[in-house]
Amino acid sequence: MMNRWFRQSLVYSLLAGMLLLASCDRNRVYEKNIHIPGAAWSMDFVPAFTFRIKDSTVFYNFYINLRNNTDYPYSNLFLFVNSYLPDGSSARDTIEMMLANRDGRWLGKGIGKIKESRYLLKQDLLFPLRGEYRIEIEQAMRNDTLTGIEDVGIRIEKADY
Repeated sequence: MMNRWFRQSLVYSLLAGMLLLASCDRNRVYEKNIHIPGAAWSMDFVPAFTFRIKDSTVFYNFYINLRNNTDYPYSNLFLFVNSYLPDGSSARDTIEMMLANRDGRWLGKGIGKIKESRYLLKQDLLFPLRGEYRIEIEQAMRNDTLTGIEDVGIRIEKADY
């Protein structure tokens, strides 16, 4: 009898946990991370992300995701973010991500050698058109190949009001 009760409790607990985890990310519209081969980001390697916006009246938050390892030699990272809109127009932003503080301590989350950072690029962004958008991210440091960058990505989520 006790064994049956224990199994039922375990099943219900697992189901509740899965529902809780699924609901935590309900605002996400799009998220994708692209692996940088060999953690060596060449200027020629330009990760691209394509996503569809269905509602141009909703406010969104736009993030850059980054995973670096502790072999990364700098405290910051400059990026070019190229945006291509459904009507063929485009824009280019230059951003700086701070990855370590003045003491050299990494700002990203993680235990061990890998650190994960999320940079809020645009808050309460209104995408002007419905349709397919393309984002390209280029490393904009002065090195032809930038060591220590494991992954780069983007996240688009509905702003939480």
